[in-house]
Amino acid sequence: MKNIIIKSGREKSLLRRHPWVFSGAIKNINAADSGDIVKIVTEDGRFLATAAFSAASQIAARVLSFDERVVIDEAFYRQRIVSAISRRSHLAAQSNAYRLVHGESDGLPGVVADLYGDVVVLQLSTAGVEPQRLLLANLLIEATGARTVYERSDADVRKLEGLEERNGLVIGEPLTGSIQIVEGGMTIEVDIVNGHKTGFYLDQRDNRVLTAAIAKDKDVLNCFCYSATMSTSAMLGGAKSVVSIDSSAPALVSGRHIAALNNIDPNKMEWVEADVFAHLRKLRDQGRSFDLIILDPPKLAPTIHHVEKASRAYKDINLLGFKLLRPDGMLMTYSCSGGVSVDLFQKIVAGAALDAGVEAQITRRLSAGTDHPVSIHFPEGEYLKGLLLTKMA
Repeated sequence: MKNIIIKSGREKSLLRRHPWVFSGAIKNINAADSGDIVKIVTEDGRFLATAAFSAASQIAARVLSFDERVVIDEAFYRQRIVSAISRRSHLAAQSNAYRLVHGESDGLPGVVADLYGDVVVLQLSTAGVEPQRLLLANLLIEATGARTVYERSDADVRKLEGLEERNGLVIGEPLTGSIQIVEGGMTIEVDIVNGHKTGFYLDQRDNRVLTAAIAKDKDVLNCFCYSATMSTSAMLGGAKSVVSIDSSAPALVSGRHIAALNNIDPNKMEWVEADVFAHLRKLRDQGRSFDLIILDPPKLAPTIHHVEKASRAYKDINLLGFKLLRPDGMLMTYSCSGGVSVDLFQKIVAGAALDAGVEAQITRRLSAGTDHPVSIHFPEGEYLKGLLLTKMA
């Protein structure tokens, strides 16, 4: 096994069990190639971790184990997958769709696997796991009994790893159309091939349940609605009215279809194809107001280099949200940007409330569901963060 030598003093994060090694911390690589399993050692030869190497990335190595005795082989990957799935076994009674493997937090950096009925969607985001593609697919079939593993390795982050995007069948039966999943009492149709992320926003499961619980008799505004499952949740929870806004016409068509699947007349809901930022201003100028507003924009800051611009955008939409909110109304606001921390997001929203001239209280902190755990040593894994706020009268 090839060694990577860490510069003196740069091993502190590894000693705290953070799984990333940045290229600037490396003194010597010893001719490792992307995908190689490497041993990370100090300048005096002390073992720190075993990792997968990515030659093109600023994150040059991602730790697989901090235990020198662990061998990275088929048995290792099998154990990690089986353990990850076992920790989520309680979710099978709630839904037939949930995350099986969540990257670093499950000890498999660069690996995401989501279950949709009898199909597993695999997403590989780093060069370090590329050589394990077929092995991982077969192990997922073995562990779940799924009929298909379909790959959605088409995220932009692969470019940072020197990898091309990939979208297609890995093993099993070809996909023929959309897949219906069940989440609590809601039926959802998922387009695995063309949908966002791995086909759907599984991470918002708990927040859809919360939306249904608080929407009764409320006028609801759902912004960046995508396939409008939050809107359908609100209607199922007894909302008085729901307005859904998205810039994508196909997403709105999907939203109408999902509403109908759940015995809701989509014609009794308002659907708006528009730029959300512009339309919020239009609603403000029209004097519209709502009891519950949902702000769930796409990833605005994928890295820390985008944070300043993203912060302005988050503040803008939250300021408009507060202005459109009735007294005692509730704002559900989210950020899925990895570059925006929980603390920074709260500061941005607090600044928006201040500029809007309103008082607000945090009723509840929001996050991804339990199938998207966050390693205590890897705070970057908490990419989805949100606040449920009440506008004080």
